[in-house]
Amino acid sequence: MDLQLDGRRAFVSGSTRGIGYAIARALLAERATVVINGRTGPAVQDAVDRLRREVPGATVCGAAADLADPARAKELVEGLGEVDILVNNVGRFDLSSFQETPDEEWQRYFDLNVMSGVRLSRHVLGGMLERNRGRILFISSESGVDVPADMVPYGVTKAAMLALANGLAKLTRGTEITVNTILGGPTYSDGVAQTVEQLARSRGMAAEDLKAALAGGNRTSLLQRFIEPDEIASLALYLASPLSSATNGAAVRADGGVLTTTT
Repeated sequence: MDLQLDGRRAFVSGSTRGIGYAIARALLAERATVVINGRTGPAVQDAVDRLRREVPGATVCGAAADLADPARAKELVEGLGEVDILVNNVGRFDLSSFQETPDEEWQRYFDLNVMSGVRLSRHVLGGMLERNRGRILFISSESGVDVPADMVPYGVTKAAMLALANGLAKLTRGTEITVNTILGGPTYSDGVAQTVEQLARSRGMAAEDLKAALAGGNRTSLLQRFIEPDEIASLALYLASPLSSATNGAAVRADGGVLTTTT
């Protein structure tokens, strides 16, 4: 199927690894031009090199910036140029006690998980409206709907992403621009893999055994396994394409059925 992405220019935040990297790679495979992003120059360059090896002939470059920093974010958007597809993927997550999470930590979550999307979307939306063409995607989580008790700041900011996308979609009424959100389920990203490996070492067990136990222990999952980043990327690819023109203002689930059986 031709997704009609040849020559479209995309920016994917937080894309040196994990879901963002998988989305960047999928876009490149469809002949889009992609700008990837990470916090440090070496990490970005390493990801660019890997993408060029994995997708021969890919047109990809990188922009290093910590998007939680307003000044760095401003520098990045000022040099970003025209963007046809914006994927707001960057974010942080961690297990934390609500009662022991200070204001400063809450602010860090909001600066990265929410304000990065605000700043990037504010920059690209005007040009999209002028050209009457564009796609804005937010990579949220089922945790924004069913907030985990041990990840309240993460869940709250993912819920805020849903609200942000919903409001932005209303600004595109009557145009060829869409704004959508992907509600991802438990995904075996690089960050999750590192956490599982650390836990496995502390428990004296194999990482693959703990991975299987954690996935099987999720009683609300219909998949009964972790989602792979490429599976999220496949949905993102469709929503980024002109073929998804009738989908706007939607929160589309790639959650493995986790939300199907929650109350």
